[in-house]
Amino acid sequence: MSEPSGSGPPPAASRTAGEPHATTAVAAEPRRRLHPLTPWLKGARALAVIIAALSWQTLGRVGLGWFAAMVVAALIGQLVLSAVSWYFTGYQVVGRELRIHEGLVFRRTRAIPLERLQSVEVVRPLLAQLTGLAELRLEVVGGGKTEAPLAFLTADEARTLRERLLVLAGKASAPVLAEVAEGEPAPTAHAERPIHAVANRDLLVSQLLTPQTVFLPFGVAFVVIQFVSEATWSFIGIASTLTAMAGVLLQPVRRILADWNFRLASQDSSLRLRGGLLETRSQTVPLDRLQAVTATWPLLWRGKRWLRLRPHVAGVAAPTSGDESGGGRLLPVGTPETARSVLAEALPGVALDEIPFTPPSRRARWLHPLAWRVLGSALTDRVVAHREGLLTREVLVVPFARIQSVRVVRGPLQRRLGLATVYADTAGGPSAAARDRDVSEAWELAATLAERSRAARQPSAAPTTAHPAPPPET
Repeated sequence: MSEPSGSGPPPAASRTAGEPHATTAVAAEPRRRLHPLTPWLKGARALAVIIAALSWQTLGRVGLGWFAAMVVAALIGQLVLSAVSWYFTGYQVVGRELRIHEGLVFRRTRAIPLERLQSVEVVRPLLAQLTGLAELRLEVVGGGKTEAPLAFLTADEARTLRERLLVLAGKASAPVLAEVAEGEPAPTAHAERPIHAVANRDLLVSQLLTPQTVFLPFGVAFVVIQFVSEATWSFIGIASTLTAMAGVLLQPVRRILADWNFRLASQDSSLRLRGGLLETRSQTVPLDRLQAVTATWPLLWRGKRWLRLRPHVAGVAAPTSGDESGGGRLLPVGTPETARSVLAEALPGVALDEIPFTPPSRRARWLHPLAWRVLGSALTDRVVAHREGLLTREVLVVPFARIQSVRVVRGPLQRRLGLATVYADTAGGPSAAARDRDVSEAWELAATLAERSRAARQPSAAPTTAHPAPPPET
């Protein structure tokens, strides 16, 4: 299952001065192809996209026969392209690089330095589960999206390759790396320590307590009334209505499917997140790359005192707006007691109910007449946090060591009211904000944040006090 490389190895741009050549540490292995069933799985996955692209309107215009012929033709074309792509795609590990070769006319080789690797995720869609296959997704530093997904490998091969890449990336202890550098077989990872498993019943109830499902009966009643009042029922009208209703339920259904059988464990200074029903995921969150944690209390969950926790990891692509199902969860749903135990693993020494939030200036009522009592910020000996949200309450917690910059921002209305907002920015993640503080308090808070962030990143260095002077008013 190997073939000679079509192009020479690219220069190792990430190699630092004095570092030995990568190929001297671990012998280059032959190029490997993906699993032979890969074209068929990609073709089956594209079938739903093809049907959706043709749309209900196309079916109504050309009829069922021509519609089926168009689908078959597009599917055959997709299978041919997938087969050609599979034949010319391969991967190999050379030293501390993962190289992926692809391309028919224009050959391309991507070299991914494993020093930049942040996490490796094993994903198993439904068809992959039925065929015993899995997909490997890599997240690297500075990546805006998943880098170089390997789809598909056997499940055992995907898990073995993930552990090997994590070891070569430095996610293991020094003795382990030394053994791997000598060319010996990679040792097995340390045993996982279970932290928490979410009950599927709680997951279902939590997604029933969402605005989409609560207001769904009213939407159904409106649609039924419209159909009853109409003289004729068209197929396209019924299909379009059902499609719109399915879109309303998409987000809670996706969360249920993504977080089914959710389990959280700890292993080798990382958190392991597993879950999924139709598509299972196994994600690794390195604790040294954890930038912040967001706790959310939806309005309809407050009767049960439920909340959810979401991590923000450097180098991991953030979920799209309004959809957190693909962004990873520390806790999809749980009680404050469960959240305390989970947060103790992610941010030791931090408890949400012990953070001393202070409200903004009373003059902030002119800017936030309804929500100013909810706003708050706090500094502890480890983190900076802010609280916001009138209906859906959110608390963002950022460790001092993850702060990259501190900003003091004053808008036109804030300048008239003598207020300012202090932002503590992270590397590619969210910013903790102390909103609408008195100007003198804001500058003092900014100096404290800068001082504590430097001390947290360099614990051996004596912190120096630096109070930035406010700029002249304009």
